[in-house]
Amino acid sequence: MKVVILAGGLGTRISEESHLKPKPMVEIGDKPILWHIMKNFSSQGFNDFIICLGYKGYIIKEYFSNYFLHNSDITIEVKDNNIKVHNSNAEDFIVTLVETGLHTKTAGRLKRIQTYVKDEEFILTYGDGVCDIDLQKLINFHKGHSQVATVTAIQPVGRYGVMQINSDNSVGVFMEKMKGDEGWINGGYFILRPQVFDYLPPDADNVMWEESPMQKLAKNNQLMAYQHEGFWKCMDAIRDKIELEEIWNSGNAKWKIW
Repeated sequence: MKVVILAGGLGTRISEESHLKPKPMVEIGDKPILWHIMKNFSSQGFNDFIICLGYKGYIIKEYFSNYFLHNSDITIEVKDNNIKVHNSNAEDFIVTLVETGLHTKTAGRLKRIQTYVKDEEFILTYGDGVCDIDLQKLINFHKGHSQVATVTAIQPVGRYGVMQINSDNSVGVFMEKMKGDEGWINGGYFILRPQVFDYLPPDADNVMWEESPMQKLAKNNQLMAYQHEGFWKCMDAIRDKIELEEIWNSGNAKWKIW
C-alpha cells in the first residue's frame, strides 16, 4: 500500500523556520520531521511514498536525490571526481516526488497524484505530524467496513489549564492541559479507496480536502473514524517544534518505534 504525504503548504504559522525551507523539512533532532514520519511508516513495512510538493519543493527533491551521500561515509578523489562509499545508512524508501503546485489546496494536491496510486487503496497523511499509531490495526479497521474512507480521530491535549473559581475568587480546582477537551479531531492517517477521487470536484485546486470532500463523504455515510488514543503531535507552530525537540532529546519519543 502506497503512502501519500501532503508536503506542499506554505507553513506560514511556523515562518521562523519555513521562510528557509518547507515545513516538512524542519528538523527534529538532526532529521526533518518528514523523515521521522517516513521512518515510522517504514518500520511498519510501508516503504513506497508519494510526496506532494509545493512550496520550496526543490529542497525536498535535493534532500532525497542526495540522501545516499548525506547519510554515508565517503572518500572523494577530487581530481577524478571519484566517490567511494564506506558506510551507508540509507533507508529502504521508494520516493515519488510530485509537483502539485505552489498555491494548490489539499484536495487539488490529492487529485494530482491520482495517476500514481491508480486503482489501489492508499494511505494519506500530513507532512508535519508524528504519531505512534499501529498501522496494521488501522488497516484492519478499514478493511472491516465497506465505506470509501477512514480517518484517524485523535483527542489533543488542551493548550491551557482550566480553573474552577469559587464565589470568593479562590481557585477550587485547577486542571492542567486536560486531554480531550476539544473532543475528537482529524489526526490525518487516512485510508482511502480509489472511489475517493469521485468526491474531488473539477476545481479541486481551490478546495481543501478537509472541507467539502470530507463533508460530502460524511453526508453520504462513506467516512469512518478510527479512534487513536495514543501519542499524536502536530508541528503547527514554533512552540510545537520546541516541544517535539524536547521529547526527542529526552529519549522518550513515542513515535520512534524503530
